[in-house]
Amino acid sequence: KRRVNSMNGIKTEISKIDNLTELNALSTYIKECKAHLGRTTLSVGMEVWVVQKTKRTAGVITKMKLKKANVDMRGSSYSVPFSMMEPK
Repeated sequence: KRRVNSMNGIKTEISKIDNLTELNALSTYIKECKAHLGRTTLSVGMEVWVVQKTKRTAGVITKMKLKKANVDMRGSSYSVPFSMMEPK
């Protein structure tokens, strides 16, 4: 429950931002945090979901890079940003 309250507080504070420059800086920071979390929680051989706007595709990580990983999906290999992956 505490996490939900802090998330609502974060959303409230974000909604108070009144210029695009600050919102863009926040967006960049969030992307960097997602990439860092991906590097620390994902690993080669792990089964993942590659999340797109309208679908999730299963895959297996074959190689880790700085901000992306090679993922085998449906017989092909793709370079996928960590921010688009979730552990299965």
